[in-house]
Amino acid sequence: MRYPEKKATIIGVLMDLGADRRGVDMGPSAIRVADLNGRLAGLGYEVTDAGNISVRNPEMMQIADRKLKYLPEIAAACETLAGKVEAALESGSIPIILGGDHSIAIGSVSGLASFHHKRDHRVGVIWFDAHGDMNTPETSPSGNIHGMPFAAILGHGARELTHIGGFAPKVSAEDCVLIGARSVDPEEAVALKASGVRVVTMRELDERGMSAVMDEAMWLASRRTAGFHVTMDMDFVDPDYAPGVGTPVPGGPTYRESHLAMEKIADSGKMLSFELTEVNPVLDVANRTAELGVQLILSAFGKKIM
Repeated sequence: MRYPEKKATIIGVLMDLGADRRGVDMGPSAIRVADLNGRLAGLGYEVTDAGNISVRNPEMMQIADRKLKYLPEIAAACETLAGKVEAALESGSIPIILGGDHSIAIGSVSGLASFHHKRDHRVGVIWFDAHGDMNTPETSPSGNIHGMPFAAILGHGARELTHIGGFAPKVSAEDCVLIGARSVDPEEAVALKASGVRVVTMRELDERGMSAVMDEAMWLASRRTAGFHVTMDMDFVDPDYAPGVGTPVPGGPTYRESHLAMEKIADSGKMLSFELTEVNPVLDVANRTAELGVQLILSAFGKKIM
């Protein structure tokens, strides 16, 4: 791994505003209940738990803009998250961000990019998701910001989201890869094709295999950068294995394919930060999705079969 001191900082974000289905604000608790902290320590990591970033409940607020639901609150939480991610990096620790819905990726990537921007380094992103997350207020059919974070870190959308940390874009499209796409809105598909992001659909993943896809993705995300951020929406995994997500899409990667992706990331030594989102205990079965999420994190942090 890149961090010889093997230090990890866990940051929870109780974000339940980016999507219509409720419950993902309990995701960080479910992941901790599955003993992420203790199992990371078992791999030899010095683990610091920075606690949770709290976010007000939707019942406490009104939606001011139907095209950007809860924008002020989401932007404020992402600002706070960016600061915590940057602080973890300053301490020599690798941040592990637990969501919450996927809108929090705006804050995670902003913090990582800000840390490396000050050192004249670029960063890449490997985005594991069944969806494109490339909508803007103009293209989104729902106004839900969890469908916009990839666009935001590329500089597209509301300034409150694109300019966290005072600069945009946070990353270059040529340093970004989306893996597992199988449910993309029509206008979003047009934006993805025009963006320059390397998109690996499930058809391509089926045809080429996870190993070859990951080799290409890690090369693209690291060839011109200091390394890459890994962000995983748990709906990337087939819902047979991860039922506790708000927007499940059949036909995703298997248990072993998902682990192989994480194992290859660990082998690369190029991961700068890790994020797991969209675990929804309300929709889960006996905490299966959070348990799998912890197992995938452990694989990304070096756990091997033997």
